Order: sequence, then structure tokens, then C-alpha cells
Amino acid sequence: MAFEGLSERLQSALAKLKGKGKVSEADVKAAMREVRLALLEADVNFKVVKNFVSQVSERAVGQEVLKSLTPGQQVIKVVNEELTQLMGGEQSRLQLVSKPAVIMMVGLQGAGKTTTAGKLAHHLRKQHNKRPLLVAGDVYRPAAIRQLEVLGKQVDLPVFSLGDKESPVKIAEEGLAHAKEEHHDVVIVDTAGRLHIDESMMDELKAIKEKVEPDEILLVVDAMTGQDAVNVAESFNREMDLTGVVLTKLDGDTRGGAALSVKAVTQCPVKFAGMGEKVDALEPFHPERMASRILGMGDVLTLIEKAQATVDEEKARDLERKMRSQQFTFEDFLDQLDQVRNMGPLDDLLGMMPGMGQAKGLKNLQVDEKHLTKAEAIIRSMTPRERREPEVINASRRKRIALGSGTTVQDVNRLIKQFQDMKKMMKQFHSMSKGKKKKGMGRFNFPFLS
Repeated sequence: MAFEGLSERLQSALAKLKGKGKVSEADVKAAMREVRLALLEADVNFKVVKNFVSQVSERAVGQEVLKSLTPGQQVIKVVNEELTQLMGGEQSRLQLVSKPAVIMMVGLQGAGKTTTAGKLAHHLRKQHNKRPLLVAGDVYRPAAIRQLEVLGKQVDLPVFSLGDKESPVKIAEEGLAHAKEEHHDVVIVDTAGRLHIDESMMDELKAIKEKVEPDEILLVVDAMTGQDAVNVAESFNREMDLTGVVLTKLDGDTRGGAALSVKAVTQCPVKFAGMGEKVDALEPFHPERMASRILGMGDVLTLIEKAQATVDEEKARDLERKMRSQQFTFEDFLDQLDQVRNMGPLDDLLGMMPGMGQAKGLKNLQVDEKHLTKAEAIIRSMTPRERREPEVINASRRKRIALGSGTTVQDVNRLIKQFQDMKKMMKQFHSMSKGKKKKGMGRFNFPFLS
């Protein structure tokens, strides 16, 4: 999970203040010492750490905090607000004014620039009803053009290419002309990267910039590289006047130094975060939501947005009706499993729920997706009738299902018992809510997590 190590350290440091009826300056100083160490270990720029701790300390020992009824909670509120400001304060959106608008993707090799170009095109079409055109401007890296064409096919979007013999400047210029002819409203230019920043690369990027006059110049950096990512951002910003940064591999970054430092050091906002390998794993970067997740307060808004984008409303209503009438079947479970999996890794979804990282017994909860894979294999080994009517599954059928799914009879028995227990629980809920309208019940039920 993103920021896992930093999140644990910060929550541990601030937890000592939570239960205190009175907080002294010494308490705040001790907590800030741990916060400083946590941030430095997360590879946050040392100047950024110094300023952050100083700002929080100044506010945390103010009269409105020390004299409040819940000073510990007030300190956490201050940390949350300052973390949010550190990462930009509020979401920085793309400014696509021109027709067509041009987005220029820049960065070093290996940061995920080409993949991000495809993800961004998919995001703009799906979330903003745009008609993007991808332009293959990386003529140096072997198979870069082919990679973009494969991505374009994957997201069903066109890719403009002149092969690897033409100059990137000409490709970008003709790509823009083609977009105007075909009435595309956004052009995303994938440019060449290098293993390190050099003068020839920058000159080429400046020439492309001059020809296409981009609305947005987005730097793609690997969040796993920590302070190196911030140094790269500084260099590119100095030469290209960046409008935003995209942090890739943030789902695997346990430190988070780049995300916390890049805005403070470069004054260039983080606009998107890559949260996985799939084409839809690109999220707008919300500083306030990220701060809440780091401090274990959850991220309900992002969770809701993921559910809205993934869950079929008609199916959700049908599922609710079936659960109320105890008609929920194994086929319904399979459908529900697919919808939840499309929302992303279950560990990440749990991390967005408030208090999951702090609640007793849940702090070290690990959702083993192998359990879900095993459950899916068992259900798919059932006949259509067995899925609809689990009560017909006798001993010989259970043995056949176990053999077909590569599991044991005990695994099959356990799954069927969990399914029956869940139906009983739903019947009890239905009895308790009889006569009352429980709007939305069943929209996000997910059995068999373990």
C-alpha cells in the first residue's frame, strides 16, 4: 500500500497524544521528534521536513490547541491540514484550453511515460468525454512506438505515428495537424526519454514545445526513486516550465518522499498518481484525501468514486432485492466478486476505510486474495443448477467440485457453510429492518474475505 511505512510511523507518533486530556509543549515536542524521523526515513527532503515540523509545532502549541477540550485531536487536525498544504492544498486539474488541447509527456526512461500516456488518454475519454489522439514521438527507444500502438488498441484509441525515421519535432507537428483534421479535442504527445538528463534531450523537447504550444507539460517520475524524483522534477521544471507531475508506482511506494516533497521543492503540483498496472489505474491526485489516508483517516470519497465507476447500478438494485428475499446465489457472488476486483486490490480498498489502520484487531489485517481465487474456482466447478440451488450439493457432488477446482472437500464444505451463514445473517437483517426502508442495503456487501 502507498505510504505504508510512513503512515504507520506517523500514526504511532500521534496516537500518544490522542487519549490525553491535556497536552503540554513537551508532549508536542516529543511527538514532533518522531514525526521528523518518520518523514526523513520516508526520504522527504530535509528542508521540507524542517519547515513542516516547525509549522506544525508553532500551531500545535498555540492557545486554541492547548486550551481545547480535545487537544490531542486538535494536534492531529493540524498535522492533517499541514500535510494537505505540503502536497498542494487542493486538487490541481488539467487546464485544457486550446482546440485541440495538447498535453506533452516528458521524463526519463523507465519512469512509465508511454504507459502513463495511454492511461491518461483512457482517463480523459472515460471521465471527461474527450476524443484523445496519442502521438508516438519516441523514435529512440526500441519498441516504444509499438508499445504505444498496443496501448492504443487496448483502450480503443487512435495512435499517430510516422515510424522511427522522422524527427520527433515533425511527428509532433504533423500529429497535431492530423488531430485537427480528424476533430480530436486532445493530443497527447509521448516524447523520448533518456537514462539521465542531457542537453540534446532538452533541446529536442524545447523544439517540440515551440511547435505544438502545449497546454500542459506533464513530467512522469517514478515515486519509488524518492529524492531522485524530486531532483529530476527540479531539472525539468527549470528547463521546460512544467505544469504538473505524474507520480507512477505510487501503489508500491512504502516511503512516499517524492509525493510529499515535489510540490514544496518545485512549486509544481502533482496532478495524477499511477496506482497499478491496469489502464484505469491512474487517479487524480487529491492532497486532502492522500493526507487522510496517511494518517489512517481513510479516503471515503475515492472509495465511492471507484464504486460508482465500477458497480452496475441495475445489478446493485437487483442484488439488494435478492438479499432482502434471501435469493442470493453463488452466481450473484461471482458477479459481485468481479465488480469489486475491478475497483483495485482489496488491501487498498480497506485502506480507504476510516479507522481500518487503527481499529483493534484490524491494524494488521491482510486480505489474502488467494482465498477469493479459491472460492471462485470452487464456484466455477459447480453446475448452473448447483450455483442457483446450493442445497442440492450432496457428498458426491462436493467431491466432484473439489476435484474440478483443485481444492479439497473441506474447502468446498467451508465455502458452502460461509454462504449459508451469510444468508442467515441477511435474513436476520431483513427481520430487523422490517417495516423500515433501508435504502442502499446490500450495495457493498462482500462475503468470503477469508
